[in-house]
This record gives sequence, C-alpha cells and structure tokens, in this order.
Amino acid sequence: MKNIIVIATLTLKKSLSDTVFDALKALHKATHEEDKGCLQYDVHKDIEKENTYVFVETWESEALLAEHMQKEHFHAYKAFMGDKVESMSIQKLEKIL
Repeated sequence: MKNIIVIATLTLKKSLSDTVFDALKALHKATHEEDKGCLQYDVHKDIEKENTYVFVETWESEALLAEHMQKEHFHAYKAFMGDKVESMSIQKLEKIL
C-alpha cells in the first residue's frame, strides 16, 4: 500500500490570533500522539500569502487518513475554525518518483 501525501492550504479571514494558533498546536499535537499511521504532520506559514498556512501530511494509507478525519480532535478543530476560514484547498497525492 502506498503512502498518501496531503497538502492542505488554509487562508484565514484575519491574522493568526493566539486562540487560532493554540488550535493549530492542539491539532498538531493530538494528531502526532493519537493518530495511527501519521508519518508526517507539519504546519507551515506561507511567506508570500498573508494569513495562509499549509499542512504537509504523510499517511500510511488513505484508510488511516480517513480515520484521522473522524477523530474528535479533528472535528473540534474544524468546528472552531469554521467561521475563521476564508478559503481552503486539499490535495491528496501519491509519490511516484
């Protein structure tokens, strides 16, 4: 089974506040500690686009990624971020070389 790479780009309506940063940290921590099959889960700030953050994730399988998306910490993060997000895009990739 091939690993699944996820690139999720999130643009916020306003600058990153302490509460939003705390939510990002909590999601990052919980994902690393609680989600089976998470090989990489990094959050980056786009240096060219204001209020834009990029998640770079590597999962052992699409099934384990799907499990992550059903976890309470993921749902809590989505609910908290709901009205703070201007746009979001998600790419699922498979490494070929």
